Amino acid sequence: MSSYVVTGASRGLGYAFIVHLASIPGNTVIGLVRNAESTRSRLVADGVNNITILQADITDRTALKKAADETTKITGGKLDYLINNAAFLSHISAFKTLGDFNDDPETLEADLLDSFRSNVVGVTHTINAFIPLLQSGTAKKVANISTGMADIDLINDFHIPIGAPYSISKAALNALTAKYNALYAAPSLPLSSRILFLSISPGVVATDESGVPPTPEQIEGGKAMAAQFKEYAPDFSGPISPQTSVEMVMRVLEEKSVEKGDGGRFVSHKGDQRWL
Repeated sequence: MSSYVVTGASRGLGYAFIVHLASIPGNTVIGLVRNAESTRSRLVADGVNNITILQADITDRTALKKAADETTKITGGKLDYLINNAAFLSHISAFKTLGDFNDDPETLEADLLDSFRSNVVGVTHTINAFIPLLQSGTAKKVANISTGMADIDLINDFHIPIGAPYSISKAALNALTAKYNALYAAPSLPLSSRILFLSISPGVVATDESGVPPTPEQIEGGKAMAAQFKEYAPDFSGPISPQTSVEMVMRVLEEKSVEKGDGGRFVSHKGDQRWL
């Protein structure tokens, strides 16, 4: 079957990815996490025993190199799919606008830098660490998990000012995806050696596992966002489960190809640009 590396695999969407992929007989599934022991314990508790968990923060180049070396030993130097799921979503700016930080520029700057460090720089380091394995793989596909909140037309058309550092960094991730496509799927390369790079929004997913009640600000922000979602998609009925999102994202990833001209695109879990 196929081999997969999934970053940010300890919880939420990342955990759903590795469990789903490991449920398909013959797959080799490797999850990258910051705390390997807790993730292994969770898998044992869930009765899942065919996933390899490696410890690597995507902002740590040395750890990523070690993880790529370990993956080489497991897969024989090949990798079919790299799913860059790990990301930083700040709770500081999630329901605030850029104007809310006019009197606190230091906090805004730190939030922007943290967002870019994980969501852009970290993804860059991850791709570079695993590129040699992808070049030797069969499927040769990279999925960078993005968000519809990075769609500039959506932001403008529906006037969505909140969560700016996250949205901005994910928009940069989409540009990063296009740059890698330009490099590794260039027409000058043999078709068999080209790598598909896609930015994929997973939809609105119910991934909160903290068990912590939302703050009043989060509740009000959530209501405002839900109203905007309803305006954008009147049939929107709420978040989908991580399992449903993963299944939809994987269908998109399987269907898209360099041959079809999909390289470098930014698409939704539906395969188009409808984010809900």
